[in-house]
Amino acid sequence: MDFYYPNFINDFWRVLGLVFFDRKDYFIIPGRKVFDKEKIIDFCNDRGIALHDTANAVIRLNDNASDKYLNVIECVDITSLLSQMPECKAIAATGQKAAEIVAEQLGCEVPATGSNSVITCNKQQLSFWRMPSTSRAYPLPLEKKADIYRILLESVIGK
Repeated sequence: MDFYYPNFINDFWRVLGLVFFDRKDYFIIPGRKVFDKEKIIDFCNDRGIALHDTANAVIRLNDNASDKYLNVIECVDITSLLSQMPECKAIAATGQKAAEIVAEQLGCEVPATGSNSVITCNKQQLSFWRMPSTSRAYPLPLEKKADIYRILLESVIGK
């Protein structure tokens, strides 16, 4: 996959469309069931949003996206990644497995879903957010997910 959250069933880009533009279809190419990669990249660059996986290598033990069937072989070195982004203000994990990986590497607890804790990494202070999964398998309506993401995004980058 050549960009993040390309699966049309995942609601990540719909959530950001609602938060920033009050339109869940903002990042969808009209008349097609596909996200507009260039529009997404331009948006992320404009807003200072960086996306990255928490693992370099994984094995799916079952043929689905559930974290409980995900065997992480190699984690991303989050401390090293953050050292390359000295202006980073926050890190957000969009699922339990990702949140556990971040917390383990940064030596902190996983915040409750929708909340954050202030941490220090490489002498930089930032907030660590635990966000709800944007998978439709996560039992929370799209609008409620957008409300939770809005709190994070408005507190870090404004609307």
